[in-house]
Amino acid sequence: MSGPRSWILEESNWKSVQTAHFDVAVLPWGATEAHNLHLPYGTDTLQASEIAARAAHAASERGARVLVLPAVPYGVQTGQLDIPFCINMNPATQAAVLGDIVSALEPHGVKALVVLNGHGGNDFKPILRELQPRAGILLCTMNWWTCVDARQFFDEPGDHAGELETSAMMHIAPHLVLPLGEAGPGTAQPFRITAFREGWAWTQRQWTQVTQDTGVGDPRAASAEKGATFVAAATERIASFLVELAGMQRDDMYVGANRAGES
Repeated sequence: MSGPRSWILEESNWKSVQTAHFDVAVLPWGATEAHNLHLPYGTDTLQASEIAARAAHAASERGARVLVLPAVPYGVQTGQLDIPFCINMNPATQAAVLGDIVSALEPHGVKALVVLNGHGGNDFKPILRELQPRAGILLCTMNWWTCVDARQFFDEPGDHAGELETSAMMHIAPHLVLPLGEAGPGTAQPFRITAFREGWAWTQRQWTQVTQDTGVGDPRAASAEKGATFVAAATERIASFLVELAGMQRDDMYVGANRAGES
């Protein structure tokens, strides 16, 4: 496609934006971190940005007025501070950044903001819980890679830089993916404590004690074809959500609930 895409803010200009109206804004939020030996540091941001752009395009073609904001490339990396150039943004900083973005959107007719998360270390739910009572727009979030069941597409999706993420990057940005023969195996050391290992208690992982190559999950079965199929499924589901969200009124969010002013 040549020329600016009207649903991507960083490609748009004042001439077009000043007369445009958007019901939903999408904020891709990624991270800057090591992804095994074969994927780029910007994997999470690149994926979230591309999925957001594709989903917004599909939604726009169905009449929804959706705008994709420039991505935030820094995530929570407090368990990876000893890995060179894993750039950490603390949750409190994320809350401040997000609050400023919400304030900037509110005067311009946006009804809802979707934080499209691309990094497992980010958790926007508590931030949105705090912001929502004083926000004039609906706030919501999703992890793009969990909106469809990854096990329908991959034998072992992996937790970080495994088959899922590698396949997605082989489809989205193959020029940034090293040959799979150069990738580490993504072997992860499990917790000794049963509750942490089984997942019913949680503590942060110290990444360099968990994995030698920064990956969790074997990427060697990845392929661009698998990535294309998975990305298409995720994009379609997110696009449908954006269409529904753009057409919904804030006081009509719940089945059977009275609208404002109705008895």
